[in-house]
Amino acid sequence: MNRLLSNIFRRSLGYLPFLLCFILLIHTDSFMSFSLWNGFIQILLFLFVVCIPAYFTKRMSYVDIAWPWGLVLISFLVLINGKGYWLRTYCVAGMYFFSGLRMGIGALILFKKGHLNSELSRYQFQRKRWQKLEYKNEDISLQYEILIQCFANTTFLALPAIIQVYNPQENISLLEISGYIMWVLFFIMEHIADFQKQKFLEKCFLEKKKKQVCNVGLWKYCRHPNYFSEWMIWNALILSSLPSLFYLLPYEKLLLWIGLLISLIYISRLMYTTLVYYTGAIPSEYYSLKKRPDYKKYQETTNMFFPGKSKKHSI
Repeated sequence: MNRLLSNIFRRSLGYLPFLLCFILLIHTDSFMSFSLWNGFIQILLFLFVVCIPAYFTKRMSYVDIAWPWGLVLISFLVLINGKGYWLRTYCVAGMYFFSGLRMGIGALILFKKGHLNSELSRYQFQRKRWQKLEYKNEDISLQYEILIQCFANTTFLALPAIIQVYNPQENISLLEISGYIMWVLFFIMEHIADFQKQKFLEKCFLEKKKKQVCNVGLWKYCRHPNYFSEWMIWNALILSSLPSLFYLLPYEKLLLWIGLLISLIYISRLMYTTLVYYTGAIPSEYYSLKKRPDYKKYQETTNMFFPGKSKKHSI
């Protein structure tokens, strides 16, 4: 009984940041309507694309389809509900649209090729966590993990769009321009990293070389340049949102405004934790070490997340 209560308490705490952020959003004068609509749409998307399929198949890999398409839906909500300066509205809508579209199309291609017919390794790794924490009901664990991502799309990941889309100032500040440029650069970098790895794998397949470690191009400088780029994309969104947030300062209660500032900054922590520990680098490397004999040496010579020079000669 103590273990059960402990597990319930631990999982309740996992939902708490998203609940607090949602309460914050619906109590602001400007954001309530957008937040309610986004919450409704995200729940419907995850229900039919992830929750129901996961219940029958016992696989949560469908999250990889729903969460990026959830970003695309946010971009449409921005265009429909945007009440701020048109140029800023189109910029932030474009950032969400192309981020979601790139990953969403990739997920659909994987689905069509049958790669989602078995659980992706990062979600297999989750089961090891459940076992360690003594979570014994797989159905509850699956739905809990799925809803974490759904609530992220509803709250923190929508926050930069919500903040920017209600700013009516008809000028784009240098800070916003810096954020937009940074977003473009790291969006391109993420695409290049994925392209380089795909080409490396194709070359290994043609040369009949199995279990090779990708250490070409951007992969020379860190073991997960795609994850690092994704993290920086969200930092760029945070940066570009700051001028709009400061515009709101005279119009919102100070306590609510401080909550929005904390929530905006928290996005960086949330994405870093996700991309390194939750479904990113750590789960990926757990299986890479098992499958690729040279991966241990790659770990010793190359930074995991933040790019830098090799510590030794490349493998």
